[in-house]
Formats: sequence, C-alpha cells, structure tokens
Amino acid sequence: MSIVEIVRDTLVEAGSTFREDKKQAYRNAIATEQNEKAKWVLEQVLANAEAAEKNHSPLCDDTGIPHLVLEVGPDCAVTGRMLDEIKQGVVEGLRKLPGRPMGIMGDDSHRIDQSGGLNPDSAGVELAPILIRRCADNVIRLHILMFGGGPAIRAKTYRVFHKHNTQVVLDEIVKWATEGVAQLGCSPCTLAVGVGRSHFEATSMMLQAQVDGKYDVQSEMEQEITRRVNEANIGPLGLGGNTSVIATFMKVGPQRASGVRIVCVRPTCCFEPRIATVEL
Repeated sequence: MSIVEIVRDTLVEAGSTFREDKKQAYRNAIATEQNEKAKWVLEQVLANAEAAEKNHSPLCDDTGIPHLVLEVGPDCAVTGRMLDEIKQGVVEGLRKLPGRPMGIMGDDSHRIDQSGGLNPDSAGVELAPILIRRCADNVIRLHILMFGGGPAIRAKTYRVFHKHNTQVVLDEIVKWATEGVAQLGCSPCTLAVGVGRSHFEATSMMLQAQVDGKYDVQSEMEQEITRRVNEANIGPLGLGGNTSVIATFMKVGPQRASGVRIVCVRPTCCFEPRIATVEL
C-alpha cells in the first residue's frame, strides 16, 4: 500500500474505533458504577463504539479535526514529498470516513465570521499543523487523532502561579477539569493535561499526553485528578454517578525557573481520544 492509502485507512480507524485498553476501561467502569442511569450511558457508549468499529463508521456526528503526531527514528528522514502524501491521505480518509462537512470557505475575515459559506467536501476540514518528535525506534510512526468541537470549547490553557508546590497546580487542574466536565455534557471524559513553559508547549504536551496515555497505567498525579473530579458526582451526561472521568492522561514538559507554569486541560468527550497509529 502507498503512504496515501495507509494514512487514509488509519484516519478511518481513528474516527471509528476504540483502542482495546479504552474498551476495558469502560467495562471496568460499568462493573463499578452504582448509578443505574450512569451505568446505562456507559453501556450505550461502549455499544456504539463496537457498532462503529464493525461498520467502519464515525463514532460521533462531530467527526473531528485531524491532529497528527509524527515520530521519527534516529536514522529516518521525512521529506516534503512524504508530508504531501500524508496530507493527501488525510484528504482521502476524511472522504472515506466520511467526515462531516464543516470547513468554512473564504478569506481570513470570512473564515472567522463564517460568512464564506460551508465547504460541502468532507476534505474541506483541513488537518492541524503536524507535530514532529523523535522516537527511539528506527521507524517513522504516525498517530492520527480526531478532535471534536465540544472539548475544544471546554478546554483551557492558562498560567498557574505554582508557589513552589505541585499541589497548587493539581488543585487548579482539578478545578478547571471539574468545571469543564460539568459543562461538556458528553461525558464520561478522558482528561488530557499538558504542562509546559509556553502556551504552545503546554498544548503540544496535552496532544502528546493523548498519544502516550494508557488507561491501564496511571501515575499518582493522574489517579488523583481522576478521583477528585469523579468526587464531584457529575457522572455520564451529567446524570450523576462516580464515572465523570474514565482516566487522566498528563504530560509534563521541561520547566523554567519561573513563578508560573502554563497548563492546558482538555476534557475530551466520551469518544475521545479518537486515535489510531501506524508505521509508514
């Protein structure tokens, strides 16, 4: 298969499939949830995911904006031609999924105020800038994530005065996450958290947290954030219960000698992270 075809099929997989560790996380949540309405929601989300995987159909009508992370091994090279092929694969994947037409046409002003009209082509939804990072394996590995609009609306990236105390930062993360999950609606969430030196770095850490995060391997900080947000009793779809958050994926980048930490918190919806990975 060509790179275009590989990327095309990987995007469809990202938009239509739960990873196995996420399926198991939902099964575990169903087994422990005491609120019957919340349990029913969890069961329906998992059933929807299994049907979407079987039919290769979108997990949600908001099919998402493609966000790509490209990992490059020590002896591998990425060419401009390869990036063009990856972009074309995304175009074909959006049409095959199919993605929901939601790209806005026109110049800068038209795209801001939506006066340029809606592009009827699913591929009119252009991919976000590609994040490239090094990996230890001697391969080129591509991760495709599909970002929905709801989590973007409820996400927050801002500075936290840490006061030389990690707990201060965690408290702020829990506060933001609790507010975001309560407003999101389509929970339970997987919280994606990035901590960096700039807004760009914090956001890129949040993206990488979703790539590297594992539902069955959680750090102490990730467990604390999940537990404390779940104590708010928001529950799936806001119906109450102890499963507002399935897990937290947190990535902390390099830090500088400063009184602030830049933190990005994205309360992903019940279907996110929508992710698939392939070696090119």
